Amino acid sequence: MTTLDSLTTGAQVGAVLPLLTAVVQRPAWSAKAKKIVAVVAAVVAGVLTVAADGGLDQLQHGSLTAATILGVLAASQTSYDLVWKPSTLAPVIEALTTKKSPQQAE
Repeated sequence: MTTLDSLTTGAQVGAVLPLLTAVVQRPAWSAKAKKIVAVVAAVVAGVLTVAADGGLDQLQHGSLTAATILGVLAASQTSYDLVWKPSTLAPVIEALTTKKSPQQAE
């Protein structure tokens, strides 16, 4: 896998990552907590992307792995800010996947 392939795949994964992250995040969480979850998710997704494209041996190439992780992170933050947040889809997913307490359900 080349660095360009890695960045392209990372950008594709990052573009949909905010929707997957929204399943885990909760509306009541602080902005800092949400950012931590988003960054951790991008790192995990970047490593998984490298491993899925070229096997675990590809993780030996630090620059390739770093480029993929940064590509996923940049694409996920950009797509969230420009597409998913304004469309309200990510916030709706957060709300739908949040369990309501018995008092909130009434």
